[in-house]
Amino acid sequence: MAVAPRARPEDFFTPAQWQVLSARSRWRGLWLVVHCWGVIGLAMVMGVLWPPTIPLAVLIIGTRQLGLFILMHDAAHGLLHPDRRLNNWIGHWLCAPTLRDYRPYHLQHHRYVQQAEDPDLVLSAPFPVSRASLRRKLWRDLSGQTFFKQRLQPLLARWRGVVSPAGNPLQRSGQELARDRRFWLAQALGLVAFTVAGYGWVWWLMWALPMVCWLPLVTRIRNIAEHALVGVNQPDPLRQARTTRAGWIERALLAPYWVNFHSEHHLFTQLPCWQLPKAHALLQQAGTTARMEVQPGYLRVLRLATAQPV
Repeated sequence: MAVAPRARPEDFFTPAQWQVLSARSRWRGLWLVVHCWGVIGLAMVMGVLWPPTIPLAVLIIGTRQLGLFILMHDAAHGLLHPDRRLNNWIGHWLCAPTLRDYRPYHLQHHRYVQQAEDPDLVLSAPFPVSRASLRRKLWRDLSGQTFFKQRLQPLLARWRGVVSPAGNPLQRSGQELARDRRFWLAQALGLVAFTVAGYGWVWWLMWALPMVCWLPLVTRIRNIAEHALVGVNQPDPLRQARTTRAGWIERALLAPYWVNFHSEHHLFTQLPCWQLPKAHALLQQAGTTARMEVQPGYLRVLRLATAQPV
């Protein structure tokens, strides 16, 4: 299996620039985790005090749930904190309890990006699709069907011993089942805590609902933007992923914590998420972004992803 071609930082940055970009921070990652939970909490308070704002709170919270995953992703790269043990603890307990399972999977994605061995290739391979097909996918996300399929159906199938039409057991490995149990235990604890405090309805409307409907949708759009329509077996590291420009509304409701700078992340995996905009600016000053896959916004990416006429 051939490893995907890599970029060398020294070909794009001066030693002084790279030293600043790749420096680990003892407080910035912690602050982002606090910020993410703080936004979730404030959105819930907003919904409690002004119930008409609950739909907006659902969008904000669902996006910050994605934000927690993004920060866990930084922890998977060892970027959230310079102390490795603290980095792992924060990523697992304060962001997402899937860090141990996610890290080897994700590092394989980086090693073989857009090649046959890339475990994420299945996410980008179907595109382009028709507009009708994309609408169906987005409706499945918003209606909770995606959540049911990903979170509930495998667990129910495992308990019932159900097999697929092809005859393969629809059951997960012990590792996957343990991950599911951790997920559902965390949800149960959250529900109990809110119910005891007299705000069980807040958990259902402003934690569970965003997770069931908005989080799957923004996750799908993120996946499309990052690698859909990017060439398979791409020899140029500058073209292995896509960066999508995002305004403040998109950052608030779709692409938190600089996740839109995905090409920069693949080029330089040693950079914490908060340094990606600075890396992009330096690459732009040098004229390098003209050679990269960069799109002006998420709507433009979705139009490209639905270029199929039927």
